[in-house]
Amino acid sequence: MDLGTAIGFVVGLVFIIFSILLSGKLSAFLNAPSIMIVLGGTVAATLVSFPLKKVVTSIKIAKHAFTDKRIDESSMIEEIIKLANIARKEGLLALEDAAENLNDDFLKKGILLIVDGTDPELVRNILETELVFVEERHKEGQGIFETMATFSPAFGMIGTLIGLINMLQELEDPSTVGPNMSVALITTFYGTVLANLVFQPIANKLKGRSKVELVIKEMIVEGLLSIQSGENPRIIEEKLNTFISPDMRQSNNASEGESA
Repeated sequence: MDLGTAIGFVVGLVFIIFSILLSGKLSAFLNAPSIMIVLGGTVAATLVSFPLKKVVTSIKIAKHAFTDKRIDESSMIEEIIKLANIARKEGLLALEDAAENLNDDFLKKGILLIVDGTDPELVRNILETELVFVEERHKEGQGIFETMATFSPAFGMIGTLIGLINMLQELEDPSTVGPNMSVALITTFYGTVLANLVFQPIANKLKGRSKVELVIKEMIVEGLLSIQSGENPRIIEEKLNTFISPDMRQSNNASEGESA
């Protein structure tokens, strides 16, 4: 579970609800037709904009915003260096057995390409092509939530217009103006909250996760090509350390010093 996402949602809802309670009644902000207009309209417009299969897939992708399952850069560097040492001592063909124990499919694919004697330039082209399509798939999921963030305030305004029309029809009774106006504005409230607390933050979280994953995959590509060219594992490690932050490098050096 990603605590940042969970805490963000909870804190946002708590502050909104607490502010409502300080200034009025929570029941005044509960309106089923308004929720139906905003949620129903947003989902309908999204289905019109994207194929059904991609919308369903994006809902599954949204779980990544709530989970903390990610590849540790330091562990990946250690894995690549371990493979480099095997290749240096036993040869590239010895990597085939090591590949069976790898959990990362992208790394495993690269190792098998090397073992098969694939030209280094072709290895780079194959892996970088896969990176391009991974990025495109990620952008599709992010784009769907960004689109929903755009649609929800718009349908909030549509709900407000519907409420105003209903209010104008009963304008002869001044006592109904206040309550009807309140209900009319609630849909705008729902649309804005959904866009800025749910849809856009999820899109931003997925975008951040995608960037981290792509950097790690680029690091894997460089590591694999270095192994294939027979570079010294120590040089490979220095090269791969350029992909991680200085703080993480210092932490890795400190842990290596303790283990030594």
